Amino acid sequence: MNHDILPSFHFPAGTRFAQSKPTTAESVTLASPALSVMTDLALVRAATVRPEESLLMAREHMIHQGVRLLFVVSEMPCVDGLITTLDLDGERPMQVIARRGVLYDDLVVGDVMSPLSSLDAVGMEQLRHATVAKVIATIRHLGRRHMLVVDHGQDGQTPVLRGVISQAQIERQLGHPIDVVEHAHNFAEISASLSR
Repeated sequence: MNHDILPSFHFPAGTRFAQSKPTTAESVTLASPALSVMTDLALVRAATVRPEESLLMAREHMIHQGVRLLFVVSEMPCVDGLITTLDLDGERPMQVIARRGVLYDDLVVGDVMSPLSSLDAVGMEQLRHATVAKVIATIRHLGRRHMLVVDHGQDGQTPVLRGVISQAQIERQLGHPIDVVEHAHNFAEISASLSR
């Protein structure tokens, strides 16, 4: 036996991939640091989907990756926008179906996604000095279930999407629900959703 090599073997039938398990998020209180409820995209790979993929495929991606939000990406590493489970099941698909006279199965991510330019974000630097209570107050004020976090970096650098904070994640870590009522903020956003 050659001790300079590692022993090898053939795969048995039924060998499966190792499934990643979501890390158990630590419990938080309203006084906990805001960063404790942020999914840091520098540490966790962003779940993505292409704008031309069907809504059915987007749903499959969400199920398999255990997420409720996908970042829409035409060309890495630039982000076009995002799509959530609410976008898949809410009013947007029905509006497009009614306007175009198509079936749900004909819709693609680009038909119902929220463009990045229409989304609210907070700065990473401000988040570093905030509490969970302040995050909750902000998402309530914005009327969103997700809030994006941007790292502005050094002067002159392009902003980098650093993280995402979700209502569901905060609720899991707090151990109780929080009320957030989603709403459109301005005429342009309402018009954009109606014209899709």
